[in-house]
Amino acid sequence: MSSSPLPESAVDAPIVFVDLETTGGSLADHRITEIGVVEAGPHGISRWSTLVNPGQAIPPFIQQLTGITNEMVREAPSFDEIASELHQRLDGRLFIAHNASFDRGFLRSEFQRVGLAFNPDVLCTVRLSRALNPSEKRHGLDALIARHALVPIARHRALADADLLWQFWHTLHGLWPLDVLREQVERTMRRYRIAGDITEDLLDTAPAGCGVYAFYDEAGTALFVGRSVRLRQRIRAHLVGERRSARELRLAAEVRRVEWRDTGGELGALLAEAQWIATLQPRYNRQPRAARGEASDAPWPFSGAIAVVEHGGDGAVPVFHVVDRWCYLGAAPSVEHASALAVDCARCTFESSTYRILRTHLERGLRVMQLAPGPAVTMTASEAAPI
Repeated sequence: MSSSPLPESAVDAPIVFVDLETTGGSLADHRITEIGVVEAGPHGISRWSTLVNPGQAIPPFIQQLTGITNEMVREAPSFDEIASELHQRLDGRLFIAHNASFDRGFLRSEFQRVGLAFNPDVLCTVRLSRALNPSEKRHGLDALIARHALVPIARHRALADADLLWQFWHTLHGLWPLDVLREQVERTMRRYRIAGDITEDLLDTAPAGCGVYAFYDEAGTALFVGRSVRLRQRIRAHLVGERRSARELRLAAEVRRVEWRDTGGELGALLAEAQWIATLQPRYNRQPRAARGEASDAPWPFSGAIAVVEHGGDGAVPVFHVVDRWCYLGAAPSVEHASALAVDCARCTFESSTYRILRTHLERGLRVMQLAPGPAVTMTASEAAPI
């Protein structure tokens, strides 16, 4: 059913209030039994719900809690049968739910099983209630009903609970100035669909420790290369951080793809970042210039390629950074792999950034491993030719 157009909202995008009933709380073991959706948009409110055959028995205590029995869902459609229609209802809308990670998680798992991606931006009404009423201790639906005089059609049924969320949302617009409400919504919203094919789930797969990253635009052109000792956190800050300069906002608006590399440590991040910048020439990076007196024929103080061993800590596997004639050849997981990289001399050209980074570390007594010629030998810079 629908109503008259809605007044100005704290969000500009269409929104859906969603609630699920399930056979239990485990994404791996349990399934959805009922879905309720209240859609709010420029044309008003519409409501949709369906029972779902979970393909498994509903535990007795769940039947008692929700009133949904095995007999009620026996002839109901499976999730596969409603997936396409439901996806169209939810796609591109702000997903609002109570304890939203539960509902979003179940739907995402079900959509994955039928080959559909589901990464909406999410607003949890528990988090929003806490943000707006920090002095209150209880933020469950029963507490919201009592606090805001909401009118339940029923309890622990999907559409009835989704309707309570709509009532709560509508009530908030009468209690708080719109600019205050917008600010709190923005603070508590979690953005899963960030840009292009980049989602929050994708960012969760980025290394937590040291590494380098590169952003690309829609045409595949490199925009920015960076490094961090907390790679995942840095990438997320770029794309979903709250405080940004005008330059950072422009960059984030253009990003459509991201790639990264785990470097094992800070030295590897420095070397890889410098090489990526030189190779990709990203638009938002300042291109390095050769320092005064820095010659491209600077003597190489070793008799061949070397490996710098870097330990990432916390039991991490050591990484071997291979350099020859001030050219960074890459990282390897073992001496054998490092020696294989060391024979790739055809692309050994002087890299000013590698020269500056490595020379600084060598002057501090960095220990290196001579890879060629002959067997690998560990030494310090002072044991090699003078720098």
